[in-house]
Amino acid sequence: MSVILFVCTGNLCRSPMAAALLRQRLAAEGLEDSYRILSAGVWAMNGRPASENARAVMAERGLDISDHVAHTLTTEDVAEADLILVMAQEHEELIRHTWPQYRWKVHRLSEMAGKRQDIVDPYGGPIEEYRACADTIARYIDQGFRRILELA
Repeated sequence: MSVILFVCTGNLCRSPMAAALLRQRLAAEGLEDSYRILSAGVWAMNGRPASENARAVMAERGLDISDHVAHTLTTEDVAEADLILVMAQEHEELIRHTWPQYRWKVHRLSEMAGKRQDIVDPYGGPIEEYRACADTIARYIDQGFRRILELA
C-alpha cells in the first residue's frame, strides 16, 4: 500500500482538507484500498482538531474530518511516505533541508497540476477563504490525479 503524505504548517486546515479530498477521489475511483493518506504539519500543535471552518467546509462537501488530530511531521513520517505533497514552497524547502535523503519525495501539490504555486493558508480567516482554499486543493487533486498516482 502506497503512502501519500500531505504537509502544511499547523495541520489544522490545508493538509487535513487535502487528505479528505484525495480520499474522496480515490474512493470514487475504487482505489481507496491501494493508498494510505496521511497529513502532518511542520509546526503543528499536536492533538488539536482541524479548525472549525475546515470542518464546516469539508462537511459542505460531504466529508467528515471531525476526528482529525493535528500531528507534527516526524522523521518516521517522511521515511514512510512514498509521496509528500506540500502546500507551499516553505514546506518543501524545510523538508528537503531537514531530510535531504528524501528530497526526491517532496513536491508542491500545485505541481501535480502543472503549476508552481503556493496554496494560501486560510487559518483564522473567514469561511469564504476556507472554501476558496478547498476549491484550489480539489482542483489540483483533480487535475493532477494521474500524476499523484504515478509518483506514489
